[in-house]
Amino acid sequence: MRLQSTILLAAVCSACFCAAATASAEEGALNLSISDAIKRAAENNLDVKVELYNPAMAEADIRRNSGIYDTVLNALVNYNNSTTVSSTAVITGTGIVRQRSMELDAGVSQLLPTGGTVAAGFNNIWYHNNFDPARSLTDYYQSELALSLSQPLLKNFGRENTELAINVASLAKEGSLDTFRTRLSDTVSQVLNEYYRLYSLREDLEVKKVSLTLAQRILSDTEGRVKAGVLPAMEILNAEFGVATREKDIIDAQHALSDQMDRIRVLLQLNGNQDIIPVDLPTKEKFSVKEDEALTLAFATRPELQAQRAGVKSRELQTRALRNRTLPDLALKSSVSLTSLDKSYATGLDHIGSADYPVWGVGLQFSYPLGNRAAENDYIKSKLALEQTQTQLRALESNIANDVRTAIRGLRASYKQLEVTDRGRAFAEERLKAFIKKNQAGLATTKDVLDVENDLVTAQNNQIRALVDYNNAITTLWLTTGQLLDKYGIRVNEQQGDALYHQAGH
Repeated sequence: MRLQSTILLAAVCSACFCAAATASAEEGALNLSISDAIKRAAENNLDVKVELYNPAMAEADIRRNSGIYDTVLNALVNYNNSTTVSSTAVITGTGIVRQRSMELDAGVSQLLPTGGTVAAGFNNIWYHNNFDPARSLTDYYQSELALSLSQPLLKNFGRENTELAINVASLAKEGSLDTFRTRLSDTVSQVLNEYYRLYSLREDLEVKKVSLTLAQRILSDTEGRVKAGVLPAMEILNAEFGVATREKDIIDAQHALSDQMDRIRVLLQLNGNQDIIPVDLPTKEKFSVKEDEALTLAFATRPELQAQRAGVKSRELQTRALRNRTLPDLALKSSVSLTSLDKSYATGLDHIGSADYPVWGVGLQFSYPLGNRAAENDYIKSKLALEQTQTQLRALESNIANDVRTAIRGLRASYKQLEVTDRGRAFAEERLKAFIKKNQAGLATTKDVLDVENDLVTAQNNQIRALVDYNNAITTLWLTTGQLLDKYGIRVNEQQGDALYHQAGH
């Protein structure tokens, strides 16, 4: 009866693994909850940090391309001194021409959203020469205040064509944020899977410890019965082999547990070698899901789909722009200026102010390459690339639908396994009790009892694995429907990448 009492005690101990694992946490160990693990991973995981740099660089691209609207300032200072032999001595009155000039110009130009460019300039030149004063001016100032506009009317006309690079960069940033969400979702999924694996390995170790305790007690009882002459000495060898086998199993379990804690330390970027104790237990509550609702949610929220849709929009923009570039280049050119020429610079400025000498003009400039093969084939290539991206989107939608359906089937199968493994463990416990009674009656050997007890260990591990698989199946479903981050209150916005951008700018 002593051996049967030991079995019952072992069953009670193995039924309380969760409480024992938490209560037996060593001093200085890290009691880790699921929410804390996810928070640490979101903040510290290096792969997540690496992915966050892409939205930051995309922000730099947006601002760089927005620089097309930066006002351009122009300034020129130029002094020229020349001595030449004149071929027009009759006009200049001398055979040797000496000229000096000083040019001071300033201006601004600005790109317009329509694709045109407006420019304003103030130009000043001082001339001095050795010409015959009776025939020409020898010392004078020439000034001009000018305003000009160049506006494309067909090719490159309109805001969409002007801001193509800006819009493409904005869509690229959207895509990089969605890619970051994908990376973060995958990381959170990995955290949950590794967390439950840590739980299962700790439970497995506890099961093996109970099994060793039982094997040691069987060995002790066997030695007593052999000494009393009830059993042959061979039974001691069977019992000792059972103890040695279970000692090896514990060493392997401790090794696997240590490796798993190291994986979690890397995943969460934890320092030190303290034990990690999972404090949140896997759930056994039934999780209901409707396939149609899950598919609708996945198509609306999966970040991979959002990134691909941003890629399609970008291709559509580029295709429209390249279609526009197959048109003839027809531009409106217009300018107006106020000019002056006088021996006195101040008097010349008065002439400009009074608009005594206006100059204006307007015209059209047309150009078109015969055949236009470069633009036409750029457009054709872009159309093909757009169709390719749209096909990739449809393929991704098909794969995601399959992922969701597979996840739902996995969830339902995992839930059924919970009940099956519970029954399997109960049967294994009853079977062990029966073999203990047979052993006491001389109808079963010590090896038979140890083999049946080993079956109980297997049933207990199946029960643990089924519980972990069920919780991992829930995680997989949330991942495939794009809900995982929302389920744990994680929000992704562009300010996270922008913060890196601004940090790099200081």
